Amino acid sequence: MSQIVTTENFEEVVLKSDIPVLVDFYADWCGPCKMMSPVLDGLSGKLEGTVKIVKCNVDDNGALAEKYGVMSIPNFIVFKGGEAASNKVGASSPADFENWIRENI
Repeated sequence: MSQIVTTENFEEVVLKSDIPVLVDFYADWCGPCKMMSPVLDGLSGKLEGTVKIVKCNVDDNGALAEKYGVMSIPNFIVFKGGEAASNKVGASSPADFENWIRENI
């Protein structure tokens, strides 16, 4: 299971990370978010050490979602060097999603 980030630990976990971080902005009620959860869990192990995968609940952390322009979920943002580097909205196939991550880390 991916680490949960909140407004309180976002800077430490995401922005100060030594490796790229993929943040999954999601909500518990979101069907496509639930579909992507096992994909993220599988990639978390597969890409360990290359990218850190974390989850941020938009209902609990609305200020973060607003700060990074999250209007639709699931919304995936790759952070590199403390900056948002790439953004992907919506569910996709595991292969397409993995390719997108690899292209953006």
